[in-house]
Amino acid sequence: MLRERGIDALSLRELAREAGVSHGAPRSHFIDRNALLDALAERGFIRLGDEIREAVSHAPGDHARSLRAAGSAYLRFAVREPALLDLMFATKVDGPSEAVRTAAERLFATMTGIMDVGVEAGAYDAGDVSRLTLLLSATTQGISALVTSRRVTTAQGEALIDDAITIFLAGASAVR
Repeated sequence: MLRERGIDALSLRELAREAGVSHGAPRSHFIDRNALLDALAERGFIRLGDEIREAVSHAPGDHARSLRAAGSAYLRFAVREPALLDLMFATKVDGPSEAVRTAAERLFATMTGIMDVGVEAGAYDAGDVSRLTLLLSATTQGISALVTSRRVTTAQGEALIDDAITIFLAGASAVR
């Protein structure tokens, strides 16, 4: 339902109807709609982190290749699950649950771990990792948003990821 109709159309009652169960059945798993959205967002952060780690595992010892693998994995996830990615980064008035916060922190820890390898490779200083991780994450998210909103094609998005990593590494080493 999230994929087909988006966040706004997602309701416990509609899910129950489509699943062919009583309208109260989902409440035994989720206290309300926000609990369902939190569970989906948590699952999304976990899956995205797992996919990034898997992609990077195929590029050991090559920091630039690892960054490109992480960016490409992020973009593939965004193309495959645009509504889920939107949900993961949607702002909620009452803030995310502890489980969502923990899952998001785990994703960013994965990105930080990838960036830490750049320090070992001499690409940038350890004091810059947090700032550069956030910059690269924001850039990747922005490129993904351009693709999922159909402003650019997936192929153009991949090229943008590649260009961003090239410029990122050149700029980081120049500052160093």
